[in-house]
Amino acid sequence: MECLCAHPPPSLQHLGLGHNKLLGPMESLYVTADHWPNLVSLDLGFNDLTDLQSMVASLRTLRHLRLLVLQGNPLALVPYYRGLTIDSLAWLCVLDDITVTPNERHQFRGLSLSGDLLAHEAQFVVTIGNIRGVLDTSVLDPEPGPEGPFITYSYYVTYDFLEDEEGEGNEYAGVLAEIVKPSLSSELAVEEFHEEVIEEVNGDIEESPESEAVDSGESESSEVSGRLAVLPRLTDSAEELAKLRPHIDPRLCPSPGTVLFSTVRKPWADVIPCNYEMQHTLRDLVPLKAFLLAGTTVTIVEEKILSWPVVPPAVDSPLPAKKEKGEKDKKGKEKDERERGKKEPAKEQKGPKKKKELPKNLCQDPPVLRVLGNGLVALEPLLAGEPVVSAVCNFGVVRTLASDKLTLARDSKKTKKAAKKGGC
Repeated sequence: MECLCAHPPPSLQHLGLGHNKLLGPMESLYVTADHWPNLVSLDLGFNDLTDLQSMVASLRTLRHLRLLVLQGNPLALVPYYRGLTIDSLAWLCVLDDITVTPNERHQFRGLSLSGDLLAHEAQFVVTIGNIRGVLDTSVLDPEPGPEGPFITYSYYVTYDFLEDEEGEGNEYAGVLAEIVKPSLSSELAVEEFHEEVIEEVNGDIEESPESEAVDSGESESSEVSGRLAVLPRLTDSAEELAKLRPHIDPRLCPSPGTVLFSTVRKPWADVIPCNYEMQHTLRDLVPLKAFLLAGTTVTIVEEKILSWPVVPPAVDSPLPAKKEKGEKDKKGKEKDERERGKKEPAKEQKGPKKKKELPKNLCQDPPVLRVLGNGLVALEPLLAGEPVVSAVCNFGVVRTLASDKLTLARDSKKTKKAAKKGGC
């Protein structure tokens, strides 16, 4: 803006600089009454302005300013943006194409006095709802034998988001999300899934900036009918991640500059509840704006784990001497004859055979991940001032009548067995 201020027209009433490349806090030095004494309308929307306090301090000198547009800038992503701007510019009538009401002025009164104490950060809450329409893959697997393998399936949803560089995520360790990144220590066998559409997943995604009490308390939430599973762990370098990519479905890797977040894995059900909520606090607002323009990718993942009974190692024992062996054989025969009579009546008293229990000690193969569907959720409305973004993700239909019949037959069989046990 420096070149515009070299010879500014003194009677100019409207200045439109929206959708340009104004960057950084220094631009606020050029929007003062020294350069534009009669300015009534100013549009600075959708630039890369970052310092709200400095900008408001400069705009306060424009006594004739009535219409102002700042939305689309990183500085507008902080939760107190509208409240601080309205309280600082007492003569402002319209902010971001929304009329400033007397109730707003009363609600935000005094906020500008504590402007220097307000945190320079944006807050978002992502909420994920339910997954529907997932095929129960376990009905296609054969019954496991005593030697296994015992197969378990779980389902989850992932989405990518920016990570706070200063580690504020530690405050929210109690929530269900986990940051997941690929790691060399656990290479996952990932089944290639070549169909365009794998599964029907209905979900609501809502995202909105979380506001403080002064700014109507709206929160960003994202509800996705799906589930997030934990992906591979973290690598320390891009080279290590590149080595892993041949083994991992690229749809399970985060976009550049982001990390993956995941809900807790859950077993199959007609409706798989995710009950997921995660708060993101971000201080670097310029990359955040770029991320919101690009959107986030939501992915539904199936995790398959094969477990096998642990076979105890064989213990080598020295062979006994022939003499000792002969004596033991003789004693064993006598003992067998004595116990044979006892076992005969015992057999008659035996009831029905007990069902074989699964081995308690199992070893697991590396998880096999399969992407059931993914799609982009647009977040640009948050940048344009919308408090909430809500989306239903439909990734197609996989379940068929045949698969539903298999599921029904298996569930009916389990119900009959349970009823039979209860009757006995």
